[in-house]
Amino acid sequence: MTGNRLDGQVILVTGAGQGIGRGTALALAKEGASVAVAGRTKAKCDAVAQEIESAGGTALSLACDVTDRSQVDHAVAETVGRFGTLHGLVNNAASSVQKPLEEVTDADVELCWRSGAMGTLYAMQAALPHLRTAGGGSIVNFGSSTAVKGNGTFGAYAMAKEGIRGLSRVAAREWGRYGIRVNVVVPVAMSPTSVEFSEEHPERFEAMRNSLALRRVGDCEADIGRAIVALMSDDLSFLTGDTLMLTGGM
Repeated sequence: MTGNRLDGQVILVTGAGQGIGRGTALALAKEGASVAVAGRTKAKCDAVAQEIESAGGTALSLACDVTDRSQVDHAVAETVGRFGTLHGLVNNAASSVQKPLEEVTDADVELCWRSGAMGTLYAMQAALPHLRTAGGGSIVNFGSSTAVKGNGTFGAYAMAKEGIRGLSRVAAREWGRYGIRVNVVVPVAMSPTSVEFSEEHPERFEAMRNSLALRRVGDCEADIGRAIVALMSDDLSFLTGDTLMLTGGM
């Protein structure tokens, strides 16, 4: 453990078995939060929960496919059942499809939409009554730089990610009266997908890295996770309905 900014808080993170989700879960736990680590692959969530507990933190591992509302409801209920309350939600889970726009199928859109926009909506709706009971809280959703920039081959994914940004602004307006803040993070980080891209296309990855003002790709925990700690804490308690661009100056 490294700090106590989030002592007493209970936070659920989806897609927490690897990458940005894992980095976020670790960063939250290191600041004192009890973290529910949720994801489709239970073994990965178990491993992250074990990392947290080995470092002196508190974690709960949960299997959860966010495309299934009943599984999301169950994950939220299990979190509250274990810890007694809920103060924060990080909606990181999402699936992506890459292909030229003219080749995008209904199935591609459905996968991105259900895992991204719908999964985010399910979790927000399930969390709402508990956040209200707790007297407020913070929700962090994820956009994508590929959607903000309109990168080629990301059509289906961009639809879902920009939908999440619109959903987040509406929720911030509707739920602010309850003390609930809703913000979006757009990250550029060394997720497993980025690592794979760097290995398969080293020259293109290097060009992307050099296009960033800071000339480096973010670390999932140190750069993204710790920023989400700030969003969950009182440090940014006046920020809601906004998008935080954690892109290294893209």
